[in-house]
Amino acid sequence: MQLLKDKVRQEGIVLSEQVLKVDSFLNHQMDPVLMKEVGKEFIRRFEGENITRVLTIESSGIAPGIMTALELNVPLIFARKQKSLTLTEDILVEKVYSFTKQETNEITVAKKFMQPGDRVLIIDDFLANGEAAFGLARIVEQVGAEVVGIGIVIEKAFQPGGRLLQEAGYRVESLVRIGALSDGQVTFADEEGTN
Repeated sequence: MQLLKDKVRQEGIVLSEQVLKVDSFLNHQMDPVLMKEVGKEFIRRFEGENITRVLTIESSGIAPGIMTALELNVPLIFARKQKSLTLTEDILVEKVYSFTKQETNEITVAKKFMQPGDRVLIIDDFLANGEAAFGLARIVEQVGAEVVGIGIVIEKAFQPGGRLLQEAGYRVESLVRIGALSDGQVTFADEEGTN
C-alpha cells in the first residue's frame, strides 16, 4: 500500500533495529484519512469472506479496526487490556505478551459479542512476534467462531510473527512489510536489495 509506505517513510522514526515509532499517524495521533484508506484496503484484500465481526486489541488497533468494520457494516469488538469493573462475568480471557511494552497482559472480550459461526477478521496495528494475533485468534476459537484472516497495518517481517501465524494456518495480509530497521532508515521487505 503505497500511501502507507509513504507515510512510514515521511513520519516513521526508527528508534532501534527492532522498534519503529509511528505515533504521528497510527498509535497516538491518528490520521483519519489514512485510516479510512487502510480500512478500504483490508476490505479489498478480504473480499468475499462474509465477515460478520472485526476484532482488534486496544488501543492502537481500534482506528484501523473501526474503519474496516465501517466499510463492512459489521460490529467492531476490541479486546480490553485493562481490567473493567463492568466486564466481570461471561468473558473470554487470554494472556498476551507485548513486544513493544515488554509485558504480559490479560486481554478480555465479553462472550455476548461473539457467537459460534461468526466469521471474524482480526485487525492490528503491528505484527512482530504474533502474540497479540494468536491471543485474539484463541479468543475467537473459544466461542466456536472462525478466524477468516488477520489484517496487519505494519508487519516487521524480520521478526517471526507472520511466518508463525501462516504456519498455524492463518491467512495474514500485511499492508506494509518492513524488512529492516537500520541506520535510522526503514527498508521495506519488497524493496530489499534494490536501490
